[in-house]
Amino acid sequence: MASLLATMLRALLHHWLLTVPATVLVATWLWWRKRNDFSQDSKLNKKKRLAAQRFQAASNAMTNDVIVRGGVGDGDDPVYSDLVPAAVPADVPHVPLKHIRRTLEDSYKRSLEFYKLMNERRSVRFFSQEPVPEKVIENLIRTAGTAPSGAHTEPWRFIAVRDPDYKMQIRTIVEQEEEINYMKRMGVQWTSDLKAMRTTHIKEYLTDAPWILLVFKQVYTVLPDGRRRNNYYHEISTAIAGGLLLSAIQNAGLATLTSTPMNCGPALKTLLGRPTQEKLLLLLPVGFPSLDCTVPDLERKPLQEILTVF
Repeated sequence: MASLLATMLRALLHHWLLTVPATVLVATWLWWRKRNDFSQDSKLNKKKRLAAQRFQAASNAMTNDVIVRGGVGDGDDPVYSDLVPAAVPADVPHVPLKHIRRTLEDSYKRSLEFYKLMNERRSVRFFSQEPVPEKVIENLIRTAGTAPSGAHTEPWRFIAVRDPDYKMQIRTIVEQEEEINYMKRMGVQWTSDLKAMRTTHIKEYLTDAPWILLVFKQVYTVLPDGRRRNNYYHEISTAIAGGLLLSAIQNAGLATLTSTPMNCGPALKTLLGRPTQEKLLLLLPVGFPSLDCTVPDLERKPLQEILTVF
């Protein structure tokens, strides 16, 4: 196209009378070219703007979802004139660490002994009705409460249930939902994978065990003035507390079953009068195993399958 116009221009210049029309023609062509390029750039920029807007909207939605489900930060830019008080004041004093320095031999011995203790831990579905003192349960919860948490928000609440009527109501709620889970929600693969555990929707252990411990995560904390303080990393923080609780239960010579009954959270939260910001994470029957208790003969993965060293 450009070479053709150049040829036409040279021909026109041989005829000076056509110089003015030629100039107009060239100017028109240049204007059209520039306008077309600008239009293309505008369309491209518009596409970029729309893509950026869609990305920002998706990013905001993901951030809000993370706050609700995993709790890692603020959803919006902070309004610095309206910051809520932190869980720990900025001027909190820092004190020397209380730490017992052990010998390498002692560290190895203690680590091996603790491993052996925890390796005896099993998930138990058959419990004795023998009572467990409340002071033991209190110490278990104290241990769980030593877990680390984002900005020391301690986003957990533990509910200990020993009242027979409450335990029966909990069992009823769980069994109703679990029957639906086994028949519809879980699917063939999931129920097939559970056959080795010989578990069904019937949960006798919920009324046999002397205690039921329910672990709730707190998405946020309501301050006395009604404002909300985000609880950072509430999901993983409460999960870590749950791990410490399992260790404490094993260390106390008791047994439990790690239970996360699907779709039971809302009904159990209502039964126990828990606030909106709390969501059920774990349900643990706690007590002594029954004398005729059996467990599947399972093997754990060897160290080389769970550890990689660089």
